[in-house]
Amino acid sequence: MPTSQTRELVANQPYLVLLAARTISMLGMAFSPVALAFGVLRLPGGDAGSLSIVLAAQTLPMVVFMLVGGVVADRYPRSVVLLTGEWLAALAWGAIGVMMLTGYAPIWLLSVAAALAGIAGSLIYPALNGIIPDLVPEHVRQRGNAWLAMGASAARLAGLVAGGAVVVWLGGGWAMIVACAMYAIAGVLIMGLPKVTGTLAGAQEHPIRQLIDGWGEFSSRQWLWVVVLQWSVMLMMLQAAHGVLGPVVAEAELGGAAAWTAILAGEALGAVVGVAIAMFWKPRRPILVATLLTLSAGVPAVLLGFAFPLWTVILAAFVMGIGFDLFGVLWMTTMQDEVPPESLSRVASYDALGSLMLGPLGLVLAGPATLLFGAHNALIGSGVIAIVTAVFALAFPEVRQLEAKRPAAAEVVEAA
Repeated sequence: MPTSQTRELVANQPYLVLLAARTISMLGMAFSPVALAFGVLRLPGGDAGSLSIVLAAQTLPMVVFMLVGGVVADRYPRSVVLLTGEWLAALAWGAIGVMMLTGYAPIWLLSVAAALAGIAGSLIYPALNGIIPDLVPEHVRQRGNAWLAMGASAARLAGLVAGGAVVVWLGGGWAMIVACAMYAIAGVLIMGLPKVTGTLAGAQEHPIRQLIDGWGEFSSRQWLWVVVLQWSVMLMMLQAAHGVLGPVVAEAELGGAAAWTAILAGEALGAVVGVAIAMFWKPRRPILVATLLTLSAGVPAVLLGFAFPLWTVILAAFVMGIGFDLFGVLWMTTMQDEVPPESLSRVASYDALGSLMLGPLGLVLAGPATLLFGAHNALIGSGVIAIVTAVFALAFPEVRQLEAKRPAAAEVVEAA
């Protein structure tokens, strides 16, 4: 039977609208990695270098505009900011799909469309983090975050399988068109969200002043900036491994998109399990647990680099998926509990900026690393460095010692 917290969430109509929109948006996002990677690789003259350029063109604007997105999402109704981001993403992926289908797909034009998708992401992430406390009471927040992550994980799994099939049977262009449609539908749903303004920062303050205040909230918490620093280096390695090096090895040695889709699907299936655990487990020291989970991040790349059997890479990706999505729920809930609501989108933007800022470098270097060291050696190196970053973060006291907030007993009692 559903718990009282789940029943409370089901009765919360704005939350259900957000859940539906986020799930459909993630379904569209799940189509893009396989479709974009193999769509670019199969273009005339497409190789690891051209794929690196397009992926970096997507990631770099997302990083550059992330702080802008945080200020915007703290100043204006977050539902409007979300809506803008979803429709920009629909436009970007639809344009890429049309280019692939028509055969007119110069790298510079693909990069422009990818950059638009990156800007969309810089709006969506801070607004999503900020809007959840606007819609969900504190005592059900982790459960609400978990259901959002469950919808995203299930959509990612379904989208990877369906997206891989569409790429194999029809090509990357049609997969991009499907992604465009999913983002557009999510945008229509978000139009039904209330324009909540109760926790927004005052528009009378200058945006630069708001950025400085947001930095103060971010930098004053050791657990926050240390883990963000860890993720900055770790994601640089994983962007190279998952964005370029892995698809290159899969295309050359494992049969192409089907094998890479299986690896990504293993990760997505693990994510569903990780979120299911987060539904019921609230560890006393969430950041310690979350950081320990990231030790699994580099293992798939190492196994792929050493040419282990495909099934072992899929299994490692499954374990990584468990860790990453359980991390995501614990991390988002802790930020929402610890950071004042009126600053939350700006802090989330610093979180995203710090975590993603080296990602474009990883993508740009992946192509040259393939030429200099070979894809296998580059995968091994990136995986080992990703693992070492978790050990680095665990050396800091607040990462190990921060304890979760506990709602009043009356609020957390759950009836079966």
